[in-house]
Amino acid sequence: MTQNAEILKNAISGSLEIIEQDREKEIISRRFGLNGSKETLEQIGEMLSITRERVRQLEKAILIRLQIAAEENQIPELAAAEKILIRNLTEMGRVAKISDLADKVYGRETTASERTGIYFIATFSRSLTVIEENDRYNAAAGIAEYGNAAAIKERVDEIVKIIKENKKPMTLDELDEKLNYEHPDHIRAIASISKLLATLNGLWGLTKWPSVNPKNIRDKIFVILETKKEPMHFSDIAKEIRESNFKRKNVTVQAIHNELIKDSRFVLIGRGIYALSSWGYKKGTISDIIKSILEKAGEPLTREEIVKQVLKVRKVKETTILLNLQNKKLFKKVDKNSYTLA
Repeated sequence: MTQNAEILKNAISGSLEIIEQDREKEIISRRFGLNGSKETLEQIGEMLSITRERVRQLEKAILIRLQIAAEENQIPELAAAEKILIRNLTEMGRVAKISDLADKVYGRETTASERTGIYFIATFSRSLTVIEENDRYNAAAGIAEYGNAAAIKERVDEIVKIIKENKKPMTLDELDEKLNYEHPDHIRAIASISKLLATLNGLWGLTKWPSVNPKNIRDKIFVILETKKEPMHFSDIAKEIRESNFKRKNVTVQAIHNELIKDSRFVLIGRGIYALSSWGYKKGTISDIIKSILEKAGEPLTREEIVKQVLKVRKVKETTILLNLQNKKLFKKVDKNSYTLA
């Protein structure tokens, strides 16, 4: 056990010793999941044969007692734990998700009980403030001097509003231009608390935006192409996904190829090479592309001009384009070097 882990364990044990009745210790341990998974008011009420409301009242009373004990320095083990948490929060931007804070404090991926142990300490600490988890916010802790829960939530909502109004993902530097923070890291810390936001490759956006929160293979393909900003072979796309920061990235080349074929966002522009339709690429054969070019021109074009324009949207050999021009049903040669629609 590391020194930090030992200090936190002692702080939790010392705090529980303040609670005299075994039933109350049981309630607080189960509510915070100190010995395992967290339990609901209903679950604890059924176990103790009391109402849900009575469990809630007892929990509130216990936490008030712990807050008073902390203020009066009755929990000697607490000061060392607070020092560790404040030091790490300072390095992380003064606030942090409980899961991120716990992983940093322990120096590894933590268990649920280790995370809830930190949340438990922060709940009654005079030096810390907590944000309860709900549909909008992740469970988080912050340095009390930085603001209470309401103030921190207000900062979170401000960032969400700016990104919504921007209508596309933003970098921390872009957010920093619109906000008044000492450092972009503070913006990152605040933004990470929101359940409405996600981040990927240095960009922050709404969780419903595939560019920062891809949920399926097609979205991940889109992100890779959007990031690379150039057409790619489907095998290279699969490789990039496997080497990415995506949560689930174990994909096969065949699965990638299948999804590329199905989605209208992706256009085949060469042998196995795909681009985004938003870049101006359109589906169709080489003959279709030539036809579209001549229709748009409204006049005959030279062979060189046709080849040049086709190569802007297709990665094919020049001879392939010239062979398609020989289709007399579609194209007519008007002089030695010019073509128009038949």
